[in-house]
Amino acid sequence: MSETRIRSEVEGDVAILTLDRPEKLNALDQAMIAGIESWVDAVEASRARAAIITGAGEKAFSAGGDIAAWADLDPIGFARHWIRTGHRVFDRLARLRQPLVAVLNGHAFGGGLELAATADFLILETHGRIGLPETGIAMAPGWSGTQRLVRRFGAAVVRRMALAGDMIGAEEALRLGLVHQVVPKGEGLAAGRALAARIAARGPAAVQITKQLINAAEGEERDAALESLAGGLVATTADLAEGVASFREKRAPRFEDK
Repeated sequence: MSETRIRSEVEGDVAILTLDRPEKLNALDQAMIAGIESWVDAVEASRARAAIITGAGEKAFSAGGDIAAWADLDPIGFARHWIRTGHRVFDRLARLRQPLVAVLNGHAFGGGLELAATADFLILETHGRIGLPETGIAMAPGWSGTQRLVRRFGAAVVRRMALAGDMIGAEEALRLGLVHQVVPKGEGLAAGRALAARIAARGPAAVQITKQLINAAEGEERDAALESLAGGLVATTADLAEGVASFREKRAPRFEDK
């Protein structure tokens, strides 16, 4: 994925994605967003039990959407190809069946914070800050900064970041529950690997089902989660096996009384 400025690797049971554009503070463009979606496809189809997303360099996890990637789009193109595409990809990332750890190796601003908020766990290095600076350039958060972030962080702190432009440092972010762990500079990925290994050592089916239930309680994917869990339960039954067999054999099914 080098042409998309995305690096991916697998370490045992853990899939790792790195935003690899440090000279631009890992700002996101269309190719990187497409690369993230391709990575989601690959991880969903893999045997990975946990996943990590992080950034290259020492300054930023991601400074957000690259202004050069969207500034010249007309309003329809901006809404259709930038906002909607980003939403689709970030929604898929939030609903990844494997637990996701975001390792913030530096600042996470705007779309970078919206990306980080798709994760189940956030680890922030001490020098990093988080914020939603969009209104400062007359833009509104576009990738669920006013929706998923409110559900996960709470409306009060999102108002501070999105309306007043507050940038929140690591210790305050930990105190407010915006991140789950703060570690010294340069130690984020090691902490992320340790957490992912702990997750991967637990029962994989139970972990993935529990993640779906938590997402449903949070309003992330209630309808899909209910139908997915119901389908998984039905798939274990003798009734389904008989139904499929009768279809293949072109006969009426013979379901047994329970």
